[in-house]
Amino acid sequence: MTRKVTKAIFPVAGMGTRFLPATKSVPKEIMTLVDRPLVQYAIDEARAAGITEFIFVTSRGKSALEDYFDHNQVLEQSLKEKGKNDLLETLQATNMESGAIAYIRQHKALGLGHAVWCARRLIGDEPFAVMLPDDVISGPKPCLQQMIEAYEETGGNMVAAMEVPEEKTSSYGVLDVGDNIGKVVRARGMVEKPKPQEAPSNLAVIGRYVLRPSVLYNLNQNKLGSGGEIQLTDAIAEDIRNGVPVFGYKFDGQRFDCGSKAGFLQATVAFALAREDLRDELRHYLHELATTGQAAQ
Repeated sequence: MTRKVTKAIFPVAGMGTRFLPATKSVPKEIMTLVDRPLVQYAIDEARAAGITEFIFVTSRGKSALEDYFDHNQVLEQSLKEKGKNDLLETLQATNMESGAIAYIRQHKALGLGHAVWCARRLIGDEPFAVMLPDDVISGPKPCLQQMIEAYEETGGNMVAAMEVPEEKTSSYGVLDVGDNIGKVVRARGMVEKPKPQEAPSNLAVIGRYVLRPSVLYNLNQNKLGSGGEIQLTDAIAEDIRNGVPVFGYKFDGQRFDCGSKAGFLQATVAFALAREDLRDELRHYLHELATTGQAAQ
């Protein structure tokens, strides 16, 4: 019987340089898709999957992220007095109770594996999830919930996987695929950012993981991998070599790479079109824009 997954790590220590100058003072994770910060999408997905303990690996300059999850009693009281109950409910849904959330500092940018390793003492000897807020996934069922339900059947480690064009494999961790059973594939190995001609497949790992604590033990070795960083992919691949099963899960849903400006804009449009209060006006504007070709000057 697999142990229940109740803890999730959110690596958010990056400086967000691709979004400068906005990220000079605003952490990328609280930049908004429509009217919700990027990180709120990840939190909502985690809650839907049964996560109750949230661990953020942060860095200097992320205090606004910590403040976002705090209670704003003055604002809540103001909304209550004005009878704005819908807004009050929306605001309260962003609150995190005392003890549910923890912040760990990553003092040096040594890679995703190092960021996850920083949270090792809070994970202990339990299975855990890792969620990268840059990857926003829209689907009929939250991606992490799909994965945890599958993990409860398979055990081992599980990573979210999607097919990418062969020429883009150098931007991802890529699975060497063994058995293929519907949405679940068993991995024979994993390679971080391989050259297209050397990639074992075009099945790429994206920012959702359900992992055994053995991955943290592997990270204790502090081995440098691709880019001179400590790679999470390498620690998971070490489990494969040690006989621990690793599975890729081909999730239902659309993934947006909000670590890039183009992906962030695409996600903004997609989520806005899904809103009844926004879709008609936005569709009219997009049609007009496509017809006239007139963009902002």
